[in-house]
Amino acid sequence: MLYLHDVWVSWFEGEENGYNVCHFHEWRKSDRIEILDQAPILYVDKKTYQYIENDLQDIPEKIMQKIYQKAYVRKNQERKKLDYAAILTDGESILAFDTMGYHIPLRKSRLIPRQERLVLELIEKRQPDTYEIPSKEEKEYHILSLPPEYMLGLTRRERQLKQVLMIAIDQLEMNKNEEEIRYWLTEWCPEKYHYHKTLDFDTAYRYLYNELIRGWSEKHERFCRQLIKGQTYYEHLWEIEQEDQKPTTYQSKDLKR
Repeated sequence: MLYLHDVWVSWFEGEENGYNVCHFHEWRKSDRIEILDQAPILYVDKKTYQYIENDLQDIPEKIMQKIYQKAYVRKNQERKKLDYAAILTDGESILAFDTMGYHIPLRKSRLIPRQERLVLELIEKRQPDTYEIPSKEEKEYHILSLPPEYMLGLTRRERQLKQVLMIAIDQLEMNKNEEEIRYWLTEWCPEKYHYHKTLDFDTAYRYLYNELIRGWSEKHERFCRQLIKGQTYYEHLWEIEQEDQKPTTYQSKDLKR
C-alpha cells in the first residue's frame, strides 16, 4: 500500500458536498490544521471517489478493512492511530477523509498543492481499484444543499453567505406569510412592484428563490444583510464571514515543519 507522510489537513466536518471542502488557497488561519503523520493512499475509480466526496453514506466495507488503523495523527509529539482515515484520489481530484471511528466520511480535507502533486506521482502507471457502491437513488439536492452548479466558481466567503441566505429564504417558506414574501420580492426587484402584488405565496416564493439561487453579487449580499437583520443566529453567521473577509489564508511558509 502507498502512504503519504506529514500530511497537512484542514478538516471540514459533516460536509456532504465536495464544494464545501475548501482547497488550500481558501484555508483560513482560524481553521484547525492537523498533521497526519501517515495516511494510506487509495487510487479508486471515479464512481467511488464521487460517492465519498459528495455524500455521507457508508464507505464500502472493503475500503474500511483495507485502511483500518493504517493512519496516524501527530499530537504533541505523540503518534495516535486513526481507525479509518485515508487519502483518496481518482487520478485527478484528491481528498483526505476520516470517519472518526464511524463508517461514514465525517471529516474531509483537501491537501496542500505540493502533497497533491506527490500523490499523483505515486499513483503513476497504476490502475484504480473498483469497489461495489451501495445502490441508492440519485442524490437529491435542495435549498439547504444546493446543486454544485449554483456554488461552483464562488469563493469560500460567498458560498457561506449564500448558505446563510438560503437558510433565511427557507424560513420565509416555512412562515408562508403572503405579505412578507411580497415585501421581500419587492426589495429584491422594486421595479416589478405592481406585478408582485398579484402573486400568491407559492408563486412569489418560487419567483424569489429562482432569482436568488443563481450566482452571487453585491446585490445578493445587500439583500441577505437586510433579510437577516435582527435575527441573532443569522447575524452571528454573517459576522463570522465579515471577520474572515480579509486575506488571512495560509502561505507556504506557514506549513514548514
